[in-house]
Amino acid sequence: MKRKRRPSRQTTAVVRALAEEPPAWRYGYELCRQLGIKAGSMYPILMRLADRGLLETTWENNPGSGRPPRHLYRLTDSGLALAAQLTEDAATGARPANRAPAGRVHARPRLAGRQA
Repeated sequence: MKRKRRPSRQTTAVVRALAEEPPAWRYGYELCRQLGIKAGSMYPILMRLADRGLLETTWENNPGSGRPPRHLYRLTDSGLALAAQLTEDAATGARPANRAPAGRVHARPRLAGRQA
């Protein structure tokens, strides 16, 4: 049985940003600037999304002179479905089952022989 994990906040932000204009091809650098995510985090996120069939990827057709072609990304139908689910979850306040509600403090166990 495949375990279904909820995407990280950064991954959620990337998916939702790509869903703003579904047919548009976007550059990774453009997404980095828009979302304030560093390239060292952005590109692994984009590769994972593409590996899972949530993103289409292609190379830029006509790069400017003296510049290599850039990789372009956009959501697939499955990616759009994920974006819709993430947007719905955000609207309803749904959160992952493994996270405590905001503001909840976990009690630390007392060590033997120590007084509080």
